[in-house]
Amino acid sequence: MIEKFNHATVVGAGTMGNGIAHVFAQSGYTVDLVDVSQNALDKAWATISANLDRQIKKETLKAEDKAGILGRIRTRTTISPFDPQTGIAIEAATENYELKLKIFRELDAAAPEGCILATNTSSISITQIAAATRRPAAVVGMHFMNPVPVMKLVEVIKGYETTDAVMEQILALSRDLGKEPVAVNDYPGFVANRILMPMINEAIYTLYEGVADRDAIDTVMKLGMAHPMGPLTLADFIGLDVCLAILRVLYEGFGNPKYAPCPLLVNMVAAGNLGRKSGKGFYEYK
Repeated sequence: MIEKFNHATVVGAGTMGNGIAHVFAQSGYTVDLVDVSQNALDKAWATISANLDRQIKKETLKAEDKAGILGRIRTRTTISPFDPQTGIAIEAATENYELKLKIFRELDAAAPEGCILATNTSSISITQIAAATRRPAAVVGMHFMNPVPVMKLVEVIKGYETTDAVMEQILALSRDLGKEPVAVNDYPGFVANRILMPMINEAIYTLYEGVADRDAIDTVMKLGMAHPMGPLTLADFIGLDVCLAILRVLYEGFGNPKYAPCPLLVNMVAAGNLGRKSGKGFYEYK
């Protein structure tokens, strides 16, 4: 384990990956942002730049700091070659078990000895991912919340083999990034999604069964429970495909029918209505 480092690698340039790269670079770390798609990397760069502009407008960032932050982010389309100074590699790819295993095998082969391997998975077993590597003691969950530059919480998940030293280092690293880390054990959905996804699923069932319409359900939860957004709006924001994938992990992991995805959610995902990312979910987006 590399005790002190200032270089990180992030694999996956989507919504979560570019946000993670953003906060690392803003905290002074050099970041290699990796994605197989050059187009995805270009979009990520533009997104980070636009988000920095928002911070400048809100006066939470000085305008003269933007160039330095962007200058600390390097992009490439292959996992190798790794900078030998890299202390952590964070996988932020799609919530797909087989894809994550493939990436972790590549990271394990390419990353320098002592480099911690972290996953931003929101529900998949850290222990199972770690078992695909030769360094399971140095594999950990680092589950950021979306949008990463704004949300303070990081779930730090301890796999079966993860050492206490690695946990302590990741908790400290999260604080260095300006986040509030919470240590969690490795069970399906961890804490955030084990509680959140059944609520979203129940909201979808409430719509499916005709108890109330979309706007009524979201309004009840916003005004009655003081939620900043309704559960159907939140599902669209997360991505209905992601919600479905997490519910399936919960259902398979616990074998409990209370986690069974609502048929309406299954059909919407099958139809390609994934929420904001596709332009249509429970709401329509331009």
